[in-house]
Amino acid sequence: MLRGSRQVGKTHLLQHLGAEHYERVAYINFEDDPEAADLFAGRLKLEDLLRRMSLHANVVIEPGNTLIILDEIQAAPRALASLKFLHDHGSDYHVAAAGSLLGIKVAADTFPVGKVDFLDLYPMSFLEFLGAVGEELAGTHIETLQSLTPLTIHDRLIELLKMYFLVGGMPEVVAAHAAGAEFTELRRIQRAIINGYELDFAKHPGPASSPKIQLIWEAVPKLLARENRKFLYGAIREGARSREYESSLQWLFDAGLLMKARLVQTPKLPLSAYADGRAFKVYMNDVGLLGAMLRVPPEILLRGHRIFDEFSGAFTENYVAQQLYPRTRELYYWTSGASAEVDFILQHGNEVLPLEVKAGINVKSQSLKLYGTRYQPGALSRATARGARTDGSIDNYPLYMVGVFPLETRS
Repeated sequence: MLRGSRQVGKTHLLQHLGAEHYERVAYINFEDDPEAADLFAGRLKLEDLLRRMSLHANVVIEPGNTLIILDEIQAAPRALASLKFLHDHGSDYHVAAAGSLLGIKVAADTFPVGKVDFLDLYPMSFLEFLGAVGEELAGTHIETLQSLTPLTIHDRLIELLKMYFLVGGMPEVVAAHAAGAEFTELRRIQRAIINGYELDFAKHPGPASSPKIQLIWEAVPKLLARENRKFLYGAIREGARSREYESSLQWLFDAGLLMKARLVQTPKLPLSAYADGRAFKVYMNDVGLLGAMLRVPPEILLRGHRIFDEFSGAFTENYVAQQLYPRTRELYYWTSGASAEVDFILQHGNEVLPLEVKAGINVKSQSLKLYGTRYQPGALSRATARGARTDGSIDNYPLYMVGVFPLETRS
């Protein structure tokens, strides 16, 4: 089961898997073809089900050499529940499913717990972006680093990172950029993706109502642009309270469109046990979509490091969140009252490691130093537009190296 928000490439990857490793593919999409759900009606018998799917997909399904792809499976709960049946009675047959909004639309009792391997797919990271735009060697070099080593191609990587801030990691946008599309075309694709998300809001009524989801969705980019990025319900609408909007916000988290970073004031293991559920920050799932919603002009690329500072460093912090989140699906940050804040703290083995994020190259790290004095972590780290270096007790990770944080040893 491949899960993820819409437009992150689930269908493409499964089709590619089928083309590369199987003689044929039986593809069924339950959103494009709602009647396909009837294939799984009634009491299931393996032979009958395979015959129905073969006829519907117009493909002979044979064990071992046919990949059955059940796409947008959240639209057919009985098909989702049938995965347990196929596991138990048709283990010779290879089945791959994909779903968006699985945590929202499908009742918990339909999930085939213990019978399916779940994989989560996200927008492309910066290192994956490098591979997609013909910079595989640079990406591979960063991925294989064993220490915090300065790179001679620092300036080139910063230029590529600035482009990633505008393009983002949605595969269709990245592919268009790699093919030489103009910025206006990239923005058109990004707007189409955003519009598709917003159409989904209306499809799923309930406690998380469409108007409230839309209000939060439109408010998040503006919230990110503030100096204090702590999420406040009152910023959505004057007088708004958590009980009115909590389920709508959770809808956006479950849909994979937003990421949450929870406050931890006592950085002990496990971090989840010390997190404050009432205090958190919210990030967009993709920095490119954030730029589209804020209508950032392409000319910003020509102005030195300005894109890293724009909107109070919102892009830079959102970018770092996007690189870190797929590892654990959990993000945390630390504050000491109103006097200090470290943007991210990560559980790494038996340690809690702080990572401060600074836009641009002129940086001070008073909050990080205070954290170090109090808790004596194994390493103090910050991410900036500077090159890799060690400044006293602080390891400086170039923003393009965030994907390999933390490195085990120093240079």
